[in-house]
Amino acid sequence: MVIEEWKKSGIATKFPTYRNSALITTHSWQKGKRQDDRAEGLWRINDGIYDFTSFIDKHPGGPFWIRETKGTDITEAFEAHHLTTAPEKMIAKYKVRDAAEPRIYTLTLEEGGFYKTLKERVREQLKTIDQRPKKKSDLIHLGLIVSLYLLGIASAKYNSLLALVLAGVALCWTVIVSHNYFHRRDNWHMYAFNLGLMNFAAWRVSHALSHHIYPNSYFDLELSMFEPLLCWVPNPHIKSKLMRYVSWVTEPVAYALAFFIQIGTRIFYSLRHTNILYWHDLLPLTIPIAIYLGTGGSLGIWICVRQWLAMTSIASFSFCLIGLNAAHHDPEIYHEGDANREDRDWGLFQVDTIIDRGDLKWSQFLVLTHFGDHVLHHLFPTLDHGLLPALYPVLYQTLDEFKGHLRECNHIEHMIGQHKQLLRIEPNPRAPGAGK
Repeated sequence: MVIEEWKKSGIATKFPTYRNSALITTHSWQKGKRQDDRAEGLWRINDGIYDFTSFIDKHPGGPFWIRETKGTDITEAFEAHHLTTAPEKMIAKYKVRDAAEPRIYTLTLEEGGFYKTLKERVREQLKTIDQRPKKKSDLIHLGLIVSLYLLGIASAKYNSLLALVLAGVALCWTVIVSHNYFHRRDNWHMYAFNLGLMNFAAWRVSHALSHHIYPNSYFDLELSMFEPLLCWVPNPHIKSKLMRYVSWVTEPVAYALAFFIQIGTRIFYSLRHTNILYWHDLLPLTIPIAIYLGTGGSLGIWICVRQWLAMTSIASFSFCLIGLNAAHHDPEIYHEGDANREDRDWGLFQVDTIIDRGDLKWSQFLVLTHFGDHVLHHLFPTLDHGLLPALYPVLYQTLDEFKGHLRECNHIEHMIGQHKQLLRIEPNPRAPGAGK
């Protein structure tokens, strides 16, 4: 079968099946990946087929990660989520055979390559670094959770617009900091992510397994889920230049409605197709309930609901304003269709798809609430953000050895770059690392 030129992926030998779905969701992404990945109905790591069925409930990180990845290639996810060498030794007993066909993904994780070299150095560095910043992250998260409820109550009780805005921002920051936790083994912090009408289980798929592994590619669900409202792939077949200018007008509306669109899409898909809702989708209702109880029941329930919806809209807008201008969209970094680096190392690919927020590094609070230290987070997603600053020396050392480059800018520069990327329709012909 001949692939149309514009559908050719820079990181795989085929166009992802899920992108042909009428409604793109985490479930359709998983379904398409099972069709594409040549995992033979089990779990694939490199060129081996593994049967982890008996291990699902024994997995230290929780059953979700194993259960939801059955039938797919988990090579990069396995590598990025396990820093020690023990898991690689442990899985040998679960191997059932060699894969019948080669992998569809063209990124590499070779011994002596950038990522494996960096990972080994990070593993050694972690033995000596101060672990106390992890506790600080926990306290920041807890403080934000408490503040969003208190500010929500105050906004309704005193009819305060300022308190309402602050409550919305606190909700936004709570959701963002919760993202620090859902990459890891199951923990209570991850449930706070759901307070923004999104769901950590869905985002473990769309963010941790899709976006983190295949950023800025056709396989990145966080690109496709925004289309056609916002399109960052430089391809006129997906969205014309004229319609990209329209994106500048519709963008604020998309920001304010993003949280509601997420839950609405999941409800619609659950009613029409397969249920993808969970009991913890009800957690956002604790906010209007707290507002009602916190005001002594003196306000009608619908006023409390209205206050909650306003908070959520402010949080949604703030989340997108921060998140979509945090790291990944600028004409200078790799997007699907651009020329590829000659070295196909997965870790270098991650670096090539990110511009970090250099203006945040002085504050752990700002890093946590604004998706800071993004390159290191993509490379080692299970590490607490509080530990990442100590890893910069080995990151810079390894980047120098492998001709990688860590780009940085401030938030305003990011916003300008992101809007330029929305308009870009021509691929970048110069590969990352190719020089001027």
